[in-house]
Amino acid sequence: MSDNEELQVPKSTFTTYLAEGDQLFNKGEYVKAIECFTTALNLQPGDKNCLVARSRCFVKLGDAEKALKDAESSLKDDKNYFKGLYQKAEALYTMGDFEFALVYYHRGHKLRPELQEFRLGIQKSQEAINNSISNPSSVMLENKGDLSFFHKSKEVLSSSRRKESRKSGQKIDKGEKTAKQLLGQLYSDREYLEKLLHDDDLIKGKVRTGERVQDLIVNSISYLDTRMAFWQQQKPIYARHRDKKLMQQQWSRVQNKPPTDPARYVLSTLEDIDTGNAESGLKKARELMKVVKEWSEDVLPGKSEILGNLHSCIGNALMDLGNMDKALHHHEKDLELAKKCNLMDNKSRALDNIGRVYARIGKFQQAIQVWEEKLPLACGGLEKAWLFHELGQCYLELKCYADALNYGKRSLMAADDIGDVKWQLNANVLSAQAECESCDHEESNPTDHSVCPHKRSSDLHFYAVKLGNFKACVLYFEKSLDQAKLLQDNSACEAIRKALHEARQKNPLQLQDKSERLGSS
Repeated sequence: MSDNEELQVPKSTFTTYLAEGDQLFNKGEYVKAIECFTTALNLQPGDKNCLVARSRCFVKLGDAEKALKDAESSLKDDKNYFKGLYQKAEALYTMGDFEFALVYYHRGHKLRPELQEFRLGIQKSQEAINNSISNPSSVMLENKGDLSFFHKSKEVLSSSRRKESRKSGQKIDKGEKTAKQLLGQLYSDREYLEKLLHDDDLIKGKVRTGERVQDLIVNSISYLDTRMAFWQQQKPIYARHRDKKLMQQQWSRVQNKPPTDPARYVLSTLEDIDTGNAESGLKKARELMKVVKEWSEDVLPGKSEILGNLHSCIGNALMDLGNMDKALHHHEKDLELAKKCNLMDNKSRALDNIGRVYARIGKFQQAIQVWEEKLPLACGGLEKAWLFHELGQCYLELKCYADALNYGKRSLMAADDIGDVKWQLNANVLSAQAECESCDHEESNPTDHSVCPHKRSSDLHFYAVKLGNFKACVLYFEKSLDQAKLLQDNSACEAIRKALHEARQKNPLQLQDKSERLGSS
């Protein structure tokens, strides 16, 4: 075999070139993809999958004629090849032959009704046809100008106008405003190309391939004009104005007229708010509030209750986002509406949220006042276990250890009633902390009777009480450790073990010895 023959051997296989072409197509490199598909077709001529793939590239590049040729070649041996039918329809649609495209979309849909592509193709073709032949009354013709224009043959007229356009590089007069709307960002490119035509030195030059610069510029302008004509046929300007007007009317109706079932609409939107993140939920809640405020009580019964719910949603979202001042404002609005309409559940919820805001910003006394107002409204063991625990935590922060211990025990009783191990754990830890902190506080103030709820007649009594507190503290920690193990909460186990070790380091036996020595003396 000669060197020349070796050079003619393909570097790779058909499958490799086909896969590489698909990869390039996905990246948007359509010209390179066409080269790969063409090489693959040289290795395996007439492969219908490869022909369809190359046709897709031509459609993307705007070369509808080549796209149509490849699509028809893929259907040569199998007229019912659905990919070829779809690609032929796409090529015809790109050429502006919407009626023929619709025919092939229907053929493909009949063969493969489950494919979404054919349904979308039918829809967009029908819309393009309707837009092209829409209500003629919207187009007003004026009775002026030289009517001898219409005596010319259509064929001669179109031929002469195309020649004039190519000679001068000027587009057919469609109106500057229309051209801007159709071309969009490409309009400035077309203006730039037209300016280049006035540069006599430039247009006389040639590029490396031998083509004249003038021809390249004129062809580019002609291509933009062709696309503009296609876009005008696909969706004419009057159709765009009509669609925009319809959208504005529909939006106005949505804003001012409630849906068929306002309650269901509100409920479904509230569900969306609850399932989303804080930012999206906040946005949806604010939008829904604007709509609901415009409706009357007749349209939406229980409007005040719904507004309260929305204030609660907005307040919780703002709290999650760290905006406590605004969160507090919305929860107070929720409370105001609840009191006004005598809605006990809403009032309980609002008090709950207001207390949480105060606790988060360190205003524990205000949190206690709000949550103690909520106490008579609390229902169910779980809510009571939580509420008692939170009150106990606030008292613990304020160093009111007797009250903290009291609420810790109440939280534990509520958790025991419902058998909730998690809240049993939380209540035991709170009680242990209250007992332990109480001992430390009394040790630092052994003669300060104002800080102790018990009347102490002697140091002996003080150490006896202190010894009992430490024993209770250790007992509560041991119970909470067992519950953390039951829940398999490793981080809680580790924290409780550490606290338990520190409590045992207080050495209650030494305290007992000291109290006995004081008694004998």
